[in-house]
Amino acid sequence: MATIPSNKLGTGLVVLMSAATGVAVASNYYAQPLLHTIAARLGISNAGAGCIVTAAQLGYALGLMLLVPLADLFERKRLIVVMALLSAAGLMLTALADSLVLVLAGTLVTGLFSVLAQILVPFAATLAAPEERGRVVGNVMSGLLLGILLARTVAGYLSAAAGWQAVYWFGAAMMVATAIALGRALPRHHQSAGLSYPRLLASTLSLFAEEPVLRIRAFLGAVVFCVFSVLWTSLSFLLAAEPYRYDDGTIGLFGLVGAAGALAASPVGRWADRGKAGLVTSVGLSLLLLSWLPLAAARTSVAALVAGILVLDLTAQAVHVMNLSVINQLRPDAGSRLTACYMTCYFIGGATGSLLSTYVYARAGWSGVSLAGAALSLVALAAWRVQPARIASAEASKL
Repeated sequence: MATIPSNKLGTGLVVLMSAATGVAVASNYYAQPLLHTIAARLGISNAGAGCIVTAAQLGYALGLMLLVPLADLFERKRLIVVMALLSAAGLMLTALADSLVLVLAGTLVTGLFSVLAQILVPFAATLAAPEERGRVVGNVMSGLLLGILLARTVAGYLSAAAGWQAVYWFGAAMMVATAIALGRALPRHHQSAGLSYPRLLASTLSLFAEEPVLRIRAFLGAVVFCVFSVLWTSLSFLLAAEPYRYDDGTIGLFGLVGAAGALAASPVGRWADRGKAGLVTSVGLSLLLLSWLPLAAARTSVAALVAGILVLDLTAQAVHVMNLSVINQLRPDAGSRLTACYMTCYFIGGATGSLLSTYVYARAGWSGVSLAGAALSLVALAAWRVQPARIASAEASKL
């Protein structure tokens, strides 16, 4: 089936695809501002509740590895709609759960199939005109990060009003509505890689081995999202404890602060179209490290916390968009597999950050979390600074 002409990718469809990625990925983040509440309701420790976030990210990483490459094999519209409905089923299981085991099971199912967001991103890049590809990817990825951050605000208020299970019933309803909207609006598109499923998975791994640009960008993505998760996983514990003692609704409001940072980063896709990906990456990673200066003071200052969140989320989104813009130019015929490689690393980094954050917070409090976040940010900056010149040249030649 032929590709739909790029001029068919209108503003309305870009908005829908952005919103759909946000709704899909939000399903994995409703728990973050509720961890202390879920721990109390189920009679488990904070560390046990933190495993819910880790399970979501590991399920997502597994889906990226095993399911996203299918978009280079099957018709994309049907695949996306089916995955949206299965993700909704996982949310329903969590809503019905009365034990940590069932919550984890529902979370894994949701994470596994909500990777439809990562099929939509290269799909949007495929449909976009070449000169607009970076902007379109930036817009769709802004929807994804907004979904991650606004999920916290929505979850906080729904939990305060109707209990934590109501959050997951709401999420399931949103996923079903998203499946219906995408089924009506998306163009049919099938560009088969001409490989069997085992060979498709093997080719995905071979792309990682063959493309040095993909490797460095995947490493940066993993570390940046690890830093992002270090902050957001422990934030609810910090804000629920002394001296703040905030409830779920108030904690969820901090998602709006992160959303503002994400929105501020939305124009950076245009810089990729102008060949400035390397510059934006350098500046972004430097600011990521500096964001931990105000965050270190967040134990006693809300203003410092807000400033740190704004800078961290702005730079995390900017680097992420640059990463995706660069790798989507490497091999246009393997967009879904390239995205699968990158995003698998990205969410493994996020899962690692969630585990690290809960472990460090339990033993060293917010000061330990701040040191861990700063150290990881320094690792990302150092890795970028020492990359071989041939990789930078290879990136420039693709943009």
